Amino acid sequence: RGRQYIDFAVDGARRMQALINDLLAFSRVGRVGDGFERLPLDRPLDKALANLAAVVEDTGARIERPERLPEVDGDPTLLSMLWQNLIGNALKFSRPDTEPRVVITAEQDGDMCRICVQDNGIGVPEEFAEKIFVIFQRLHAREEYSGTGIGLSLCKKIVEYHGGEIRLDPGSDTGARFCFTLPVAENPPIDDAQPVAATPTEGTNP
Repeated sequence: RGRQYIDFAVDGARRMQALINDLLAFSRVGRVGDGFERLPLDRPLDKALANLAAVVEDTGARIERPERLPEVDGDPTLLSMLWQNLIGNALKFSRPDTEPRVVITAEQDGDMCRICVQDNGIGVPEEFAEKIFVIFQRLHAREEYSGTGIGLSLCKKIVEYHGGEIRLDPGSDTGARFCFTLPVAENPPIDDAQPVAATPTEGTNP
């Protein structure tokens, strides 16, 4: 029984540490210095997939992505957290005895890009489409799926901090489909100055 009590204490400490780390990450969004830079969304996606490499290998998951994603002005660390939470959830809430499959799509509409992450997991009932973005809201017991209930709240805060929106697409037939928008990076200014013709130097033939 003493060993059981120790196990309970250790498990509680681990949960508390995870909760503290997630709360710190949540509170820092928008409060740390301006770390925005122009970058393709592929870069934070690559970092997120590297962090999830062990899970992807263990589950045998297939990640399908566009050859090239749009460029945005954003914080690379926060965007990596966004990708890692969305793809991590897709792998966590997979169906038993089913190889997880995550499909990432991207399209541009004017000055905004729309990115969707579709999985073939257990999905989310439509009536919980708003609730899942509220901090500490969980649809499953901790015994079924681990987590602190902050991940999607963090995603929402990151996307809105970058000037976009995120939502659950209720039109998904299988699994869950999360779509978010971000402003695309502005084109660099064009230099209208005309090139100046070179003047022949003295002693050279015209």
